[in-house]
Amino acid sequence: MSNVFWKGSAIFGPHSPALVTCHEDGKTNVLTIGWTGIMSTHPPMTYISVRPERHSYGMIERTGVFVINFPTAQMVKAADYCGVKSGKNTDKIEKMDLKLTEGSSVPVPSLEDSPLSLECRVTQKIDMGTHSAFIAEITAVRTDDGYLDGSGKLDLRKAGLISYLHGEYFEQGKCIGSIGFSVMKKNTAKKLGKKPGIKK
Repeated sequence: MSNVFWKGSAIFGPHSPALVTCHEDGKTNVLTIGWTGIMSTHPPMTYISVRPERHSYGMIERTGVFVINFPTAQMVKAADYCGVKSGKNTDKIEKMDLKLTEGSSVPVPSLEDSPLSLECRVTQKIDMGTHSAFIAEITAVRTDDGYLDGSGKLDLRKAGLISYLHGEYFEQGKCIGSIGFSVMKKNTAKKLGKKPGIKK
């Protein structure tokens, strides 16, 4: 195959879309964010990239708090709907029958059906052009105890989380390796109950 080059563009590989909840003056809104990720381990830092014309932009800018909720395949319709409808004239939470659960470290509820929610407090806003990046510290993590394994560790393999790629949604597939498998010795892998190679 031959290389093809285009000018710089907002094209990226598969990534997790997020349903972001925010709250102000007694009203909760939710919007779908395509661009988010981890920026640091200690302290745990994340970001969301938001267009200034989005209804939630002002709410997040004024309150400085939000919650990132990762949707499952069963929530894909809500993920799409909350990305194309505006909270200015639509109660998306009611329309999509989304259930809320109270936050523990920020005054913003999370989505109860989301298997993983990150409570966030904004530390910095950077204007990037069409979008602004809200950089935030992750102040609490919420999950369901059904996603904890026997040792109490988080295991989301059966959650059915979704990925977004160039305008389409995909349910995440099978595991084909775990971190460090490329250098793991067979006896070490056996003790950990892992296969020291790519799973087929």
